Amino acid sequence: MTLHNNNPELYLLMTRFARFGLTCLVLLFSLPAAAGLPVADSQGERLPTLAPMLERVTPAVVNIASTGHVRIQENPLFSDPFFRHFFDLPEQPRERQTQSLGSGVVVDASKGYILTNNHVIEHADVIKVTLRSGETYEAKLIGTDPDSDVAVIQIDAKNLNAVPLADSSQVRVGDFVVAIGNPFGLGQTVTSGIVSATGRSGLGIHGFEDFIQTDASINPGNSGGALVNLRGELVGINTAILSRSGGNIGIGFAIPINMAGDIMQQLVVHGKVERGRLGAQAQDLTPELAQAFDIKYRRGAVVSQIEAGSAADRAGLRVGDIVTEVNDKPIRDAATLRNSIGLLRVGQEVKLKVLREGKSQILVAKVAEPTWTTQGGERVHAQLTGTVLTNLEDQRRGRGVLIAEVEPGSPAWRNGLRKGDIIVSANRQAIESVDQLRQIAGGSQTLLLNLQRGNGALFLYLK
Repeated sequence: MTLHNNNPELYLLMTRFARFGLTCLVLLFSLPAAAGLPVADSQGERLPTLAPMLERVTPAVVNIASTGHVRIQENPLFSDPFFRHFFDLPEQPRERQTQSLGSGVVVDASKGYILTNNHVIEHADVIKVTLRSGETYEAKLIGTDPDSDVAVIQIDAKNLNAVPLADSSQVRVGDFVVAIGNPFGLGQTVTSGIVSATGRSGLGIHGFEDFIQTDASINPGNSGGALVNLRGELVGINTAILSRSGGNIGIGFAIPINMAGDIMQQLVVHGKVERGRLGAQAQDLTPELAQAFDIKYRRGAVVSQIEAGSAADRAGLRVGDIVTEVNDKPIRDAATLRNSIGLLRVGQEVKLKVLREGKSQILVAKVAEPTWTTQGGERVHAQLTGTVLTNLEDQRRGRGVLIAEVEPGSPAWRNGLRKGDIIVSANRQAIESVDQLRQIAGGSQTLLLNLQRGNGALFLYLK
């Protein structure tokens, strides 16, 4: 009190500061209500709370536990019985058991469909789903898409709760969000934060990236869980964090529900995702390239190569065109263009806005089926699992599909296929590419392969 009387200026300053603090306090309590948070009475005080929304949403977020087996990589010599006998090597286990904990979100209560991450159920032989009520069900795998890390599983349960879906294209930086999941196997946990960024790509986490970034705490076990807005609508599927230590540092990523929902539809109908392609290669529009093209644009993708006869070629796209929009959405760089096309369905029309010689043009292309030059054998036929197949580019060796790799002990290895074999026909039809082999093998339970091996040839019947 003496200090105030002796220093009137300090007294006036502190009075103003106190009034400012009171104003901030009033704003602090009024902000959540303005943001749409409900208010609850507690001992005569009205306090903001998320409890009513969470009571509706949390029953739809499930815990997932999966167990499976993966093959242990070993030196091919150890698979040779003569080598093992000569050196008197004991039998070693060739597989190890895997366990995974994660989360999932019920998105269709009537059919029991649950969205989660591919890495949560990858290699799983058994998938167990536990509801918030404690009931546990064994789930059926509907389909997975490793390139986007999306998977769909299904349980046969009644009275399920589903989370309503938001339009993730309307999510803005600064929106309040809540993450719900099962971190570290602790059980259902809720954290909150805001949307830190949208459209994150080029992180190298998955093949196709268009992440929502959030500072809501996401930790191991949250994968596959829900990211919801304050209305309790699902805006994303939590999938990854950026961390050097493995713990949360406030940088988490979620797959937008619009993207996950489109992939889910394909997985439910077809069991897999067939990504379309334009047949064009592109690179980032750098300031140096913008200067060289004498344009003011600083964002876009410069077309550097076009395959003859491809969808891009038929649409009139040219080398040197700068793609600035796809279906009215801005293209920031080559990765954004790749994501935009790769997430479209085969046969779907796409509108491209390009800059050509300083003038904007609109081109319409129809997304074509992908052509594969290299492919894992398991995507061609079950009996080819364990191989890496590639188009034969050395014309001196003839035409066909080269078996570039064979994993020892795999189904393909047991069927007699070896590295360096060249498949020249399948089911008595000549083949020249992996695509042709996929078309022939896709509808057949068995395969009759004609192989070139060294200077000889042989037939293999796979069933």
